[in-house]
Amino acid sequence: NWKFTREDNNEFIKPAFDDSKWQSVTVPHDWAIYGPFSSQNDKQEVAISQDGQKEAMEHAGRTGGLPFVGVGWYRTEFDVPQFQAGKRATILFDGAMSHAQVYVNGKKVGNWPYGYNSFYFDVTDAVNAKDNVLAVRLENEPESSRWYPGAGLYRNVHLVVSGKVGVRTWGTTVTTPTVREDFAKVKVRTELEYPDGTDCKDIRLKTVLRAPGGQKVAERETALSPYDEGVFEQDFVVDRPLLWDCEHPNLYW
Repeated sequence: NWKFTREDNNEFIKPAFDDSKWQSVTVPHDWAIYGPFSSQNDKQEVAISQDGQKEAMEHAGRTGGLPFVGVGWYRTEFDVPQFQAGKRATILFDGAMSHAQVYVNGKKVGNWPYGYNSFYFDVTDAVNAKDNVLAVRLENEPESSRWYPGAGLYRNVHLVVSGKVGVRTWGTTVTTPTVREDFAKVKVRTELEYPDGTDCKDIRLKTVLRAPGGQKVAERETALSPYDEGVFEQDFVVDRPLLWDCEHPNLYW
């Protein structure tokens, strides 16, 4: 239920704006991949010294001749029935090209200029349980890439609802300091978010490690102390692990 336009108008951030005549699209979406191809797209007047050029001349095609330069807007309406008082809400963009300006219910919740990685914003103070409008403005600038970079919301968008106490976004790190055929050591580091004044002794983390077939191979429950500074560190041992290789891509979870 996403709507999209290549027009640009600050009125688009308003929840009451009528976007019914915009193009209906599905995210992930790339506005430029539809073309048309043209040598006029992203033309550059430069001298390429590696080619021995002494004076600037017209060059085209470095970015595939696709029309990725310019502005695009996305809007969608959504409900969050599980959101209520005491909950936190985070909006997560897996990829947006580029210079993202993000608005929820007319309120700007953040901006992110870089188009090649994921980013997120806390939208707890902007989102409602019902009748929300998300508006995203993206802009690709001329001569901003040496290759075709994509354009638009080219990866998924997620809304994550959690309690007052929860795992920080991207707050779980798993490492395997020792991996052998007879056993493997697994270290799990989990960062939490919680309000100031929270009694840490009431917080416990239970982690279960499962083999590729789904069977439980390890489990640990740990209490948080005031000296842990919101970080759990848990160690596990897996006997005779199923090792990963290209022919046997075993995945523990």
